[in-house]
Amino acid sequence: MSSSTPEQLESYLGGRWSRGDGVETELTDPVNGSVLATVSARGLDLEAALAFARQHGGPHLRNLTFAERAKLLGAVADVLTANRARYEAIAIANSGNTKLDAAIDIDGGIGTLKYYARLGATLQDARVLIDDKPVRLAKAENYQAIHLLAPRRGVAVHINAFNFPSWGLWEKAAVSLLAGVPALAKPASATALLSHAMVRDVAAANVLPAGALGLLCGAAGDLLDHVTAADVIAFTGSSDTGNRIRTHPNVLARGVLVNVEADSINAALLAPDAGTPAFDAFVKEVVREMTVKAGQKCTAIRRVFVPAARADAVTEALAARLAKVAVGDPRREDVRMGPVVTRAQQAAALNGISRLAEEASFICGGPQAPALDGIDPEKSSFVAPTLLKAKDPAQAQAVHDTEVFGPAATILAYRDEDDAFRLVARGGGSLVASVYGDDQEFLSRVVAELGSFHGRLLVVEASIADAHTGHGIVMPQCHHGGPGRAGNGEELGGLNGLRLYHQRLAVQGSTELIAGLQAKAAALH
Repeated sequence: MSSSTPEQLESYLGGRWSRGDGVETELTDPVNGSVLATVSARGLDLEAALAFARQHGGPHLRNLTFAERAKLLGAVADVLTANRARYEAIAIANSGNTKLDAAIDIDGGIGTLKYYARLGATLQDARVLIDDKPVRLAKAENYQAIHLLAPRRGVAVHINAFNFPSWGLWEKAAVSLLAGVPALAKPASATALLSHAMVRDVAAANVLPAGALGLLCGAAGDLLDHVTAADVIAFTGSSDTGNRIRTHPNVLARGVLVNVEADSINAALLAPDAGTPAFDAFVKEVVREMTVKAGQKCTAIRRVFVPAARADAVTEALAARLAKVAVGDPRREDVRMGPVVTRAQQAAALNGISRLAEEASFICGGPQAPALDGIDPEKSSFVAPTLLKAKDPAQAQAVHDTEVFGPAATILAYRDEDDAFRLVARGGGSLVASVYGDDQEFLSRVVAELGSFHGRLLVVEASIADAHTGHGIVMPQCHHGGPGRAGNGEELGGLNGLRLYHQRLAVQGSTELIAGLQAKAAALH
């Protein structure tokens, strides 16, 4: 291969590296458009890859205790930590990440592995989990039932989004491997370079049993034709793709369990009484969520709700802070926001901004690519930080159903708290919302009124204004997922994350049998 020929990324299937035919997708640098690598999965035997994982990876993992599986996760994290500097360079080149963006992705993946390694160690020598205490079923005292969680005998098929090639890979794999279920990860092709490098290093280190982890670089092809009722599909991406997976003929016929984390038009709400610390935290967080990873986070703030009386003050504060964000080549130390990942994503973001502009006015940014010194607009993928303000929040619709996956957010002024609650709920179900204020009674009402529309609520008051982890940062201790348009999925959440990869089973029998099962299992809670 000549030095000018881009690397063709191989897939890790059946315990070996295999190359697909031809080129399906070119992986590019979103700053200058240069081709970094190519991927293709054409001609690969995905049925055999799934069978190998079921026949080899699954039995190997299930024969280990939770504590032994936890050590595997720790070993994977050590391999990744040793190669971190190389991964940062890949994230900058292929995803247009700044160093901060890359750290969120890379360190988030490594941190999640370490968290589940520690958590798994607490389960010690068990191989199954108890979901609750035994209960008596009849007058006879020696007839009881207990609920167990038994690891599934199939493969965890992980179909990941382009925005987090590290965290998306490892937050899913950490939980499935700890559960005793082998993982086959399919990263989004456009940013697969980082996922590929990480899995190659882990495979070379030989820290996992054969068949425990696979990687598919390229299109999914006929992958879903070969999943079975024993398998699990965990998908992160658009609602359209999630619906296609759910309604795939073989998935429906086999009753395959599908977990979806999809579109989310997340909200930030400034309370009517918010004092200076809460106000400042609100402004800081909105700008951070708009610009970190160029707004390419499923948890990013898209709708900004403010009291009508304070709308002008908020608008001015946000505009002033956004004006200080340096946009450009993330290799430069002074740059705080890089490009979106591809030209196609740039076009989609600019089209979405144009749709929002039908109901809102521009405060800064707009539906055109920004002019940047030393950057060729015909090859790059930049979108300017764009803040809009809804002209009539009560009548606006696009802002509640259009997710611009880029650095854009819209301000909506509300009249009173009932109006605010109605407007926030129009998002149709979101991964996260955050609220900033000082009145404990109001904050409690927010939880009561909006809790059912979100998978997570971040409530920021003065005492944690500088201590919280962030609106958009997913912590492995907390549930990740959301209702409605967000996909109705559930991931992470400590030990609760293991549920996805287990079958909940009611066992009815004698007191002696139940006691024996209980002695060999670990409590989920």
